Amino acid sequence: MDITKTINGKKLTFSNLDKIYWPEEGYTKEDVIDYYNAIYPHIIKYMKDRPESLYRTPNGIKEKGFFHKDAGLAAPKWVKYLPLYSESAEKEINYIICNDKPTLLYLANLGCIEMNPWNSTIHDLDKPDYFVLDLDPSEKNTFQQVIETARVIKEILDKAGATSYPKTSGATGIHIYVPLGARYSYEQAKDFAHLIAMRTQELLPEFTSLERSLSKRGKNKIYIDYLQNRKGQTLSCAYSLRPKPGAPVSTPLEWKEVKKGLEPTDFTFENILKRIEKKGDLFKGTLLKGIDMLKCINRLS
Repeated sequence: MDITKTINGKKLTFSNLDKIYWPEEGYTKEDVIDYYNAIYPHIIKYMKDRPESLYRTPNGIKEKGFFHKDAGLAAPKWVKYLPLYSESAEKEINYIICNDKPTLLYLANLGCIEMNPWNSTIHDLDKPDYFVLDLDPSEKNTFQQVIETARVIKEILDKAGATSYPKTSGATGIHIYVPLGARYSYEQAKDFAHLIAMRTQELLPEFTSLERSLSKRGKNKIYIDYLQNRKGQTLSCAYSLRPKPGAPVSTPLEWKEVKKGLEPTDFTFENILKRIEKKGDLFKGTLLKGIDMLKCINRLS
């Protein structure tokens, strides 16, 4: 089933709307497009002016998705894109910039169940707006251990005088963001995130690790990923759907919610809008005034 619509003056053809994306739940591609149409006012502030790494799952969550970064030239003429040279790909890549609803829905129609913007904007690509710690559990970790790790990170950040904002990853982990106000380089952001990760691992050696390789860290340790703080690295943004069972959404949290009983699947595309209506946007602080990194480091010395 295909349908053509004009949205904000832009003509869009939505294809295969009845394609099943979540076989067990019966959710379709149309559900994804409807979700992004509804969540647009909340998600766009975390996507605007940021290059997008498109992760496409056009055949649903049971099949492996793929990254499609060089998408600009294939898109409609009204879709903005930014040519950037990629050293790893050894070529120029046309990164889509999503600044409006038609572009967001175009991405959803491509099969982008999740949205993955850069940490920095086109206004200064070399200075991220925040740094991130991604808590990535292994097979034998419990979500309670993820929660415990997040709480220890908060204690360290509090001691440093750094405001922090947690969200569910929408899968099995938790993401913790610290606003930087685009004042520091990616290298500085990564180094500070590394410092926090090391302090955390020292306090929780039994079930945390800074070892990225699963074969080296084992199946019972949470990876505290600070390497997400490199130019071009991306995570699913706040309010992004994830191609996981139950159609979970990467959901901003209050720190008081990060406690026993929290489950990563608590928030889905079916209940997130009611949650925002009740609690507001808990993540807006990530885009406000950043920390003073030197003062934070001195407080931890």
